[in-house]
Amino acid sequence: MLTNSTFVLLPVAAYLLGSIPFGLLLGKIFGRADVRKAGSGNIGATNVARVAGPVAGVMTLLLDGAKGAAAVLLAGRFTNDSAAWMMISGLVALVGHCFPIWLKFKGGKGVATAGGVFLALCPLAFLGSITVFILVVMFWEYVSLGSVAAAASMPLLIYFLWAPRYAPPPIVAFGSLVAALLIIYKHAANIERLLQGQEPKFTFSKNKGAQ
Repeated sequence: MLTNSTFVLLPVAAYLLGSIPFGLLLGKIFGRADVRKAGSGNIGATNVARVAGPVAGVMTLLLDGAKGAAAVLLAGRFTNDSAAWMMISGLVALVGHCFPIWLKFKGGKGVATAGGVFLALCPLAFLGSITVFILVVMFWEYVSLGSVAAAASMPLLIYFLWAPRYAPPPIVAFGSLVAALLIIYKHAANIERLLQGQEPKFTFSKNKGAQ
């Protein structure tokens, strides 16, 4: 049953979940270093992998994805699986990751967290975006390009794969578009380097490249 407190507590809980800086924490645990001061300075999985090693990077990827999924599932639990509330909570968690209050609103780029959100909302669309990501990285070897392509594909994937013969609710379609635009915005510097031919290809070597 929805109550007035739901309208406040769910977004707050989603934001706090999304704002947990797993990349920063794991970087310090595994590499004893502040990932914000090495590599690209980003707290996302790619930079964590470079600075603190692949195990820390994979754990960051999984945990960042888990907090996005958790926000969606939490909303579903308390709103009788309301697609609107699940989308709102997922989007707020993504904002929390990108702009965490604990880090002066300087967070990650949102790819893994958005992945968790859409895995919980629409697994088929999530799998489609992962396929896009893998294909782009295989052919061009740029993680940033793969991330942007996967984000850009998500609104269409959500629209066509939400349910057989059914389009998603308008708020879900709109929310997926907002999520895609936010991720692309957070990759603005990468896009500029790609256009200038200066974006480095991904490597697990520490302290190299930018993502």
